[in-house]
Amino acid sequence: MKSFIAVSVLGAAIAPAFAGIVPRQSRGNLTPVTVKGNAFYRGDERFYVRGVAYQPGGAADAQDPLLDTESLKRDIENFKDLGINTIRIYTIDNSQSHDEAMAMLDEAGIYLALDANTPKYSLNRESEDTLHRSYNDVYLQSVFATVDAFADYNNLLLLFSGNEVINAKNNTNAAPYIKAVTRDMKQYISNRHARQIPVGYSAADVAEVIEQQALYFDCGTDDERADFFAYNDYSWCDFENRLQTFKGAGWDKKVETYKNYAKPIFLSEHGCTEPNRQWGEVAALFSTQMSAVYSGGLAYEYTVEPNGFGIVEVTDNGIQPNEDFQELKEAYANAQNPTGTGGAKAEGEGEASQCPPADDDWEVETTLLPAIPQGAVKYMDEGAGTGPGLEGDGSHFSGEPSESTATPGSGEPTRTPDGSASDGNGTGAAAGVEIPLRFVGMIAASVVFGAALLF
Repeated sequence: MKSFIAVSVLGAAIAPAFAGIVPRQSRGNLTPVTVKGNAFYRGDERFYVRGVAYQPGGAADAQDPLLDTESLKRDIENFKDLGINTIRIYTIDNSQSHDEAMAMLDEAGIYLALDANTPKYSLNRESEDTLHRSYNDVYLQSVFATVDAFADYNNLLLLFSGNEVINAKNNTNAAPYIKAVTRDMKQYISNRHARQIPVGYSAADVAEVIEQQALYFDCGTDDERADFFAYNDYSWCDFENRLQTFKGAGWDKKVETYKNYAKPIFLSEHGCTEPNRQWGEVAALFSTQMSAVYSGGLAYEYTVEPNGFGIVEVTDNGIQPNEDFQELKEAYANAQNPTGTGGAKAEGEGEASQCPPADDDWEVETTLLPAIPQGAVKYMDEGAGTGPGLEGDGSHFSGEPSESTATPGSGEPTRTPDGSASDGNGTGAAAGVEIPLRFVGMIAASVVFGAALLF
């Protein structure tokens, strides 16, 4: 009996030590999507983003649409009717659980492309000073908390490190800060989570600097390079009574420009409204004319907001799909994915881009990035904790900013998700495993000694 009690006490003491190194369990039945070469894959099958932007209420008073599960349940029926596999959400509440909503999407076969920023927790591009000030530890805590809130869901497709932070040729000085956030997110995911979730940027299609953005976010050391590049494109506008053509829209040049790009590219928003919306670009996106370079796109947007882009009207009696919805549904139904790899580059085929030189439009004169703010370094080992949600005070003028420039390669993983040390290539070193075992041995010895005193 005494030995039983002693063993029970020992087990109770050791259990918490092991609890800290038990891997977190993935959630959902969908197969996680990965990056191979310049394309996305679901297992061995090429994955094309075929979706819609979903932020009911718009950006002015952004709320988390995943917390309104009754409305989401209704909208999922429309998602299935459209035949999509992805929704994009710009703002979520990282202090809340999303288990129910993500399970509903998973069951419907829907993946989530998620922005990691919120209006109050984001980079402030107003000036060089506000950019530097807003890249701080409070901001990154929120970003990392969003990663933690969604990383275990198999149907988290990817994360955006920013959206249209550069929206004109006179604020390209934001690029190093966007790239630093991308680097930090990638390192945090490698350190804290078992799955490599793709991280990249959603760019505005600023004609003078769109190519420079694509090159910049793909140049440098591997830890700095984005896993994909996406941009918001409204250049394909159909005619009143007929469709635009591939060459007429200039999309042949978009393919030619990025034909050697080594990472996936897709349209994070598309859907010109002038003079009407026939969605002629959908057929092009999912054709072999583009599939060797592009991996689909996200139609903008689901609900009709003041900007007039939506495909469903919100009324007192619920929602009503409009003509744009029916046109998009038909366009998706008629656009079949190319067979096989669609001409995509294989893993290891292609090289990092060359960083674009500075000029009158592209004002980035160095390849060096700001170092992660010192106050945020601890999150890489300890985790970010609970996010501030949508009611937090904001981060633009909080916390401590970066104090120096980073050494290229400093964003490589420093540990593995189970707590062991990393060798810099994402693999754990054996010495890292010994530490918790020795610690457990110390606990066991202490408990045995304590148990002996009981008798």
